[in-house]
Amino acid sequence: MSLHSSDFDPALSDSGLTAGWWCDEASGDVAVGDLVAAVEKYRRAVALDPGYFEAWHSLGMALMKSGEIKEAIGAALMATTLKPNDLLAWTALSQMYVKNGQIAEAEDAKGKARILSLGGKVVRDA
Repeated sequence: MSLHSSDFDPALSDSGLTAGWWCDEASGDVAVGDLVAAVEKYRRAVALDPGYFEAWHSLGMALMKSGEIKEAIGAALMATTLKPNDLLAWTALSQMYVKNGQIAEAEDAKGKARILSLGGKVVRDA
């Protein structure tokens, strides 16, 4: 099974289960090393709740571990949009940019993570 989003059928997520349930199940898949199943379940979670930060962040991390770096960056950008003052989200995005050879973008994301690590904010009132 491929990890590409075109393989995901959002209609399958209309099973009455919550985004949180899908995220929990995906985390279990990550724990046992089944990244393909985890990515599919994280995709179901974000399809059900596009504002679910934890699902976007986790999807990005699972995609990065699977080698799907460009798609991982997209998920990580969603996570940083939803929670612009989250240190781990910016750190993960920086790592993804490095893996994709986007050094300037990686340095920018790292700088934002550094600001947050020192107690600052990237976005005020966020």
